[in-house]
Parts: sequence; structure tokens; C-alpha cells
Amino acid sequence: MSATAGGGSTQTDGQADGQADGPPSGPAQRLGFKPGMVIQELGWDNDTDDDLRVAIENTIDADLVDSDYGNVVDAVLLWWRDEDGDLVDGLVDSLTDLVGGGAIWLLTPKVGRSNAVDPADIAEAAPIAGLSQTTTAAVSKDWSATRLVAPKTPA
Repeated sequence: MSATAGGGSTQTDGQADGQADGPPSGPAQRLGFKPGMVIQELGWDNDTDDDLRVAIENTIDADLVDSDYGNVVDAVLLWWRDEDGDLVDGLVDSLTDLVGGGAIWLLTPKVGRSNAVDPADIAEAAPIAGLSQTTTAAVSKDWSATRLVAPKTPA
């Protein structure tokens, strides 16, 4: 799926694009995204935050890729709602194209919103899927972001 109509990217007002100093302040920067990264988006639906998606595309200077991409990706953006089924299965599926050392950003509706995912469900599902929960980030009015990574394994 293209992240913007027609597959192009659009500039948004009020984003942290072009800021040279200080800590990361835009939502895509808080997620650790940088130009040239390949970010796979899974779980997109009409309720996802398009402003966040555009900010990510502007930061990486590319479109988000979908599950049909067929190559490794630097990170996965997984939109997940309580009604989407088994979170463990969703997390395991999101590992398919993820490069070693890459992160999954699990985006869930904030507590109190329709289809919010209980944080305890995330804490329980992550280790079953072989992932560790590392941090959360404020990225959207309606969505919470949780960073999940596979534990480092000896080479």
C-alpha cells in the first residue's frame, strides 16, 4: 500500500523536518527513523494516523513498504487493535522481513480509545514472540508506540 494518495510524499506543516539542533522532536525522529531507512508498514487501515505516516515518509525520504516488499527492512511499523486477533501471531509475522537488530514499533490505540490494547497484553505477548519491550514513545494523539526488539544472540 502506498502511504499517500498516488504514492507520492507530501510535506506537512509543524513537523520537525529541517531541525538541526537539540533532541529528536518530531514523531518519526522519536521513533529513531533516519533518511534511507526501509520501513515496512503492517496493519494499515482507515483509522491509522496519516500525519504520522507522512512524517515518517518525509523523514526516511521514501514511501513505506508493505508485506509484499520481498526484501529485508530496517524497522516494522505494526498498527494493532484489540480486535485484530492474536498479538503473538502478529508480532511473529512482523519478524519475517526484519533485519537482525531491527525494531518493531507496535502502534496501538491509546488507553480509553476504541480497540485499545491492554499494556499487560503487550508485556505478555512480546516474550512469547521472542521480543523484548524496550521503550514507548508519544507519537500521535490517538496511538501509542511501543518499541520491541529481538534479544541479541551471540554470533
